[in-house]
Amino acid sequence: MSGESADEPGWDVSPEDEIAPVVEATGRQVRLWREAAGMRVADFGRAIGYGEDLVRKVERGARIPRADFLDRADDVLNAGGHLRAFKEDMEKARYPKKVRELKMLEERAVELLLYSNHNIHGLLQTPEYARALFGTWRPAYSPDELERMVAARVARKSVFERSPAPELSFVQEEVTLRRPVGGTMVLRRQLEHMLEVARLPYVELQVMPTGHADHPGTGGRIQVLKFGDGTAVGRTDDEFAGRPVSDPRHIRVLELRYGIIRAQALTPGESVAFIERALGET
Repeated sequence: MSGESADEPGWDVSPEDEIAPVVEATGRQVRLWREAAGMRVADFGRAIGYGEDLVRKVERGARIPRADFLDRADDVLNAGGHLRAFKEDMEKARYPKKVRELKMLEERAVELLLYSNHNIHGLLQTPEYARALFGTWRPAYSPDELERMVAARVARKSVFERSPAPELSFVQEEVTLRRPVGGTMVLRRQLEHMLEVARLPYVELQVMPTGHADHPGTGGRIQVLKFGDGTAVGRTDDEFAGRPVSDPRHIRVLELRYGIIRAQALTPGESVAFIERALGET
C-alpha cells in the first residue's frame, strides 16, 4: 500500500468534533511510541506503507488513523497492542456525532419500526445510492465530508449482522422506489439489494402504494426503536420538533401511526412482487 493510496477522503477530523480529543490522544501515542523506537517520521512511514505527510497528520490529531495503520504501527514499533487498542475508538471517530449516536441506539434495539416517505431508508441503501443521495444536498459536501457520510451510513448496516438479530420492519412509499437517485443503474442495484434484504427471516419490508393516500404518514418519516429492557426511543418529522423522544405517551402515538401505516401497506409478499415489477420497469 502506498502512502498516496492510503490518504483517501473521509478520514479527516474537525477540531470542533467532540471526538477530536480522542483522535489527538491516539496520534500523540503513535508519536511517543515512534520516538521511543528512535524512528524518524519518513522511516516510520515507509515501514508501515504510509506517506510521511499522512503520518504527520495522524500524529498531530488531524487525521483519523485506519485500523490497518494502527495494526502496522503496533507491529513495527513493538507496542504490544497499545496502539491496536485504539482501533474501535478510531472506527467510531470517523462518523459524524449524530450518526455515532444513532448507530449506538440501533445496536441496542431489539425491534425497529421504520417508515420512509421521501427516500429509501438509510439502513436499506447501497453505498452508491447513499453517495448519489448525499451528492444532491446543498450546500454541497466536500469530497472528504461526502466519503465520511457514506462510510457512516454503510457502517450502520452492522445491525443486520447481529446475533441474535433484531426484528426490523420497513415501510417504504412507492415514490422512493421510482425516484432514479444516481441514475438507472444505481436505482436497479438499489432495488436488487432491497429484494435481498426483504428475504432475510427477521425483516419485513412493505411498500405503501401512492394510491393508498388515507394514512397518517403524510407528516414524514417515523422511527421507533425498542430495547430489551422495555424502553423505546422514537422520532417523526412533523412532531416533537423532529427530536428523539422516549416518553411512553409519545412512543404510543408513534406506534399507533406506524401500526396504521403498516396495516394499510402491501403485505411483505405483495411488496416483494411490487419491487420486482419496479425493477423490471427500470
